[in-house]
Amino acid sequence: MGTSTPDGAVAQIAFRQHGVVTLAQLRDAGLGAGAIELRVRNGRLHRLHRGVYALGHRRISREGRWLAAVLALGEGAVLSHVSAGALWGIRHSSSAFVHVTVPTSAGRRRRQGIVVHRSNTLGPADVDEHNAIPITSVSRTLLDLAGVLTPTRLERAVEQSLAHRLFDLRAIEAVLAANPRRPGAAALAEIVARIHDEPSLTRRELEALMLDLCDAHGIERPEVNVVVDDYEVDFLWRTRRLIVETDGLQWHGTPPALERDRRRDERLTVLGYRVVRFTYRRVVDEPAAVAATLRALLGG
Repeated sequence: MGTSTPDGAVAQIAFRQHGVVTLAQLRDAGLGAGAIELRVRNGRLHRLHRGVYALGHRRISREGRWLAAVLALGEGAVLSHVSAGALWGIRHSSSAFVHVTVPTSAGRRRRQGIVVHRSNTLGPADVDEHNAIPITSVSRTLLDLAGVLTPTRLERAVEQSLAHRLFDLRAIEAVLAANPRRPGAAALAEIVARIHDEPSLTRRELEALMLDLCDAHGIERPEVNVVVDDYEVDFLWRTRRLIVETDGLQWHGTPPALERDRRRDERLTVLGYRVVRFTYRRVVDEPAAVAATLRALLGG
């Protein structure tokens, strides 16, 4: 449906917003109160929260449910806590409730199915957008999770942020400095301290660790530091088109560095290579698991 009609404009908005629209957006599209009520009665709009509707049917995606909750809480609201952890992919959640943080210590009435967190410390650096949904940054999400998870589960969430290359040490340090007395801050700081304690290995030392691992587990040695499509890769099994990169946590660095790595991996994948990354800690602490992954990827 084109955007020349109000319904066409609404459809375009809903398409961008996981199937949900706000009352203000319906009005901006040219629908008056009577037209909106008519569409509710005939099933073209379904009220999810006060001022938020699903277009066409109530069977919206998980992302639609999350965005609807954020929109229901108004300006400045963001997905947070376990819901944010699930959207970032760092912590599974089966909660029936959507957790939303609002940048205020008062106001904003509770809504059915939504857990509202109020915060005076939620600043611009704590807010991001992921999959078209306003959300707490990964660092702020980890701090929020630190207040509700056991230390072991929190460490797993941090590990997942590393695995997905979302971890930003500087951002974590900043959010801890801004919220020193938040529940769980000490536990998160302890995990960060362990990351700080990681030896600053040279590239040659990381290469030696990986080659020793291959020798110890009977895996064919790869080519080392070879160029593939203008990119120098750490390890290459040429006939299997497998590339392995070994990263020290110090290289998880800043968002621009992560973006460059993602683009590089995407390009190599397009060229037909499988790209796998192992951190220093995995190579040292989990050599058998790393070796098992390599054997599976190499086909034996």
